[in-house]
Amino acid sequence: MKNVIFFKDADITGGENTVVYGLNLEVREGDLVYIVGKVGTGKTSIIRTIIAENPLRKGEGEVCGYDLRKLRQRDIPSLRRRLGVVFQDFQLLMDRSVEANLEFVLKSTGWKDRNAIDKRILEVLEAVGMQTKAHKMPHQLSGGEQQRIAIARAILNEPEVIIADEPTGNLDAETATGILDLLTGINRERGTAIVMVTHNRGIIDRYPGRVFETRNETCTEI
Repeated sequence: MKNVIFFKDADITGGENTVVYGLNLEVREGDLVYIVGKVGTGKTSIIRTIIAENPLRKGEGEVCGYDLRKLRQRDIPSLRRRLGVVFQDFQLLMDRSVEANLEFVLKSTGWKDRNAIDKRILEVLEAVGMQTKAHKMPHQLSGGEQQRIAIARAILNEPEVIIADEPTGNLDAETATGILDLLTGINRERGTAIVMVTHNRGIIDRYPGRVFETRNETCTEI
């Protein structure tokens, strides 16, 4: 199994400050990895480093074959095409339909063929059980439905890894279970690695995976 994410002795920054020292983390194809820890201990800074929002200034880091220390600005979009990202607050474009949200992502990542775009949108909507919602506006959907659309958006380009930052944080328990079933099903059936930030230890009991904990300016596997 090859690594899709690799850090060695990496210092993770949040703004100008180092928030995690000496991170050693390997995520392989098909892994389900959790990052847990209290608020403010660097979980989201690690995610931001993985998706190249925060620069890596010390140590080694590689994501989907891209060396984060040598990453050029123009290479960031192609790195992000190999990642799927799911946020707590969905981050859908509220001024356009579900279909237009997904089309926007495909066009911005180089898709041009109209038939191929339509086909791919239908495929991902079917994968998340939302094929009847293509023409809805985000505000017409429940929180759980919006998160399903966010997951559909994340898998559009068949990413090697999905990064999920508190994906159930704004959802009730029943809806959250459906989202977690969906994400772990993608992990199991497609072999897509998932890195999930969560503060809910109950999730880990129900959907076992490898667990890293941020505390005292470190992040170690437990």
